[in-house]
Amino acid sequence: MYSAHLNILGLETSCDDTSAAIVANGREIRANIISSQIQVHQKFGGVVPEIASRKHLENISVVIDEALRVSGLDWPDIGGIAVTYGPGLVGALLVGVSTGKALAYARNIPLIGVNHLEAHIYANFLEHPELCLPVVCLVVSGGHTNLIYLQEHGRYELLGRTRDDAAGEAFDKIARTMGLGYPGGPQIDRLAQTGDPTAIPLPRAWLEEGSLDFSFSGLKSAVLNYLNRANQLGSRVNYSDLAASFQQAVIDVLVYKTIHASKQKEVKTILLAGGVAANSWLRRQLAEAAAEAGMNLVYPSSLLCTDNAAMVACAGYYKFCRGDLAPLDLNAVPNLSLI
Repeated sequence: MYSAHLNILGLETSCDDTSAAIVANGREIRANIISSQIQVHQKFGGVVPEIASRKHLENISVVIDEALRVSGLDWPDIGGIAVTYGPGLVGALLVGVSTGKALAYARNIPLIGVNHLEAHIYANFLEHPELCLPVVCLVVSGGHTNLIYLQEHGRYELLGRTRDDAAGEAFDKIARTMGLGYPGGPQIDRLAQTGDPTAIPLPRAWLEEGSLDFSFSGLKSAVLNYLNRANQLGSRVNYSDLAASFQQAVIDVLVYKTIHASKQKEVKTILLAGGVAANSWLRRQLAEAAAEAGMNLVYPSSLLCTDNAAMVACAGYYKFCRGDLAPLDLNAVPNLSLI
């Protein structure tokens, strides 16, 4: 039974973004406050877990207070607290989970535990309230590359997953090797705009026939070998062409397997979610392939593709309405599975 008058406070601390949001009725974002740590971790070329945890401790109360201020609401207006409890960095997760449990206990507010992948999926429902189930969703980020069939709210089927590197992880590693900095995905996307995606032949890991799983470690190794050979020979590397060719190799596999999975499940709508969902080439090429197959592609705005608490609050709303609440001994689960 879905409530038409319910404000959920969402908390997100799974990696390096500290976020608090208040979402009304599972749709209306009253506030979505995000404190980014990108500048802190840039000098290390990636997220340092211990530093991320310490920054979350510094920022969590600040973003919660700001979310309440921006929303114009106070604690008596909050009907539930939704918090990401996995997967993610265990120290980072514990900050959000501990805060959520303390607030739920002190304020006598129901607690809702949310899977991070589930939250990414539900980012789509914030901006597309007309969405009808079932759908197939491609969740593609720095830590995850999954194909998920959402038959009804709370009922998931895992169709495919990465067997090694996530797509976003491969983007970050290649960007770091090319000296583009962190985070790598947006850097490669921008550089690829002026490159030729057919300039450098790179492998696609299709895996065994019929498989909907992914693998990007071989592609990553091929790019590293290409750069090493060029360095040994003293050859000039066209980084725009390399970025475009690498990006195209990733996208080809993502698009093909997503369309294949959607045809198998006979859905009319495909969802795209996660940080890599902000990639301009992926959006365009998946939309074109979906239209050719008679399907519709839906994805959130770029801000809601990255880690944020509004998507956690939205997922939490649907769990609350199903009566799927969490006990006050909820713990962080860094390797939490959605299925």
